[in-house]
Amino acid sequence: MSAFEGVVDEALFLSPSILGRSDVAQRRAKLARVVAGEIIPRLMLLHREVVPAAEAPTEDEIAGLARLVLSAESGEAARYITLLRDRGLSMERLFVELLEPCARLLGTMWDRDECDFIDVTLGLGRLQKLLAVFNATHVLPALDEKRRVLMLTTPGDQHMFGLSMVTKFLDAGGWRVESDIEPTPMAVAAAVGDAWYAVAGLTLGSERHLAQLGAMIALIRENSLNPAIGIMVGGPVFSADPGLARSVGADATAVNAPAAVLVAQKLFDLGALRSWAA
Repeated sequence: MSAFEGVVDEALFLSPSILGRSDVAQRRAKLARVVAGEIIPRLMLLHREVVPAAEAPTEDEIAGLARLVLSAESGEAARYITLLRDRGLSMERLFVELLEPCARLLGTMWDRDECDFIDVTLGLGRLQKLLAVFNATHVLPALDEKRRVLMLTTPGDQHMFGLSMVTKFLDAGGWRVESDIEPTPMAVAAAVGDAWYAVAGLTLGSERHLAQLGAMIALIRENSLNPAIGIMVGGPVFSADPGLARSVGADATAVNAPAAVLVAQKLFDLGALRSWAA
């Protein structure tokens, strides 16, 4: 993975407004010093240890990956994931047990003021890049044009804060986001029938509107130009009971806005892989 840095343009996974900031290099340099002095030596110990096959990543390993992606060490992060994959962990398990928890941890660090929005966005960009490379979707032509997401509230629901936070992180993460569609059946059916979206995201604040959410998801799948569209849901209802996501017909849920960005990338990858296999 020594050539990882040149495999795919990081600009695909970060908005120009983030990459163009004058302080990005300084932020990377500060965190890189910590990585070089503390994280990489620990990783070298992991390489020398005999680790039981298929053992799940530990909390320390999740935190180690978070620090790596917060720095400019994408190559080290790629080697880190390769090490864990060599234990016998599939990419699906690594997503569930390492990458998504890492994105979730970045959100927690942001909540605790341990890092700011720009730092979290840089880290999420690298996690998306890692996921695309390991899933081999980084070779798709016109990748930046395909990373489109439709964000909606559930009809009758007012969970606008969650929608705005996820939209903010997706936009910063290089996604082309549409969030101005009225959440009515006619408007949503027209939107997904007229434009190609890789992912649709819907938020829900109250269980009272679960039936409306399920109906909206079915409508999106029936009318979407993209037959492999991925659908993610979020909000306090799903944080309390993640299993509800499947019951309403969604593919996935995320516990916070940073995790939603990585979930969107995972759904994009799954849709692309299904399209290739068809």
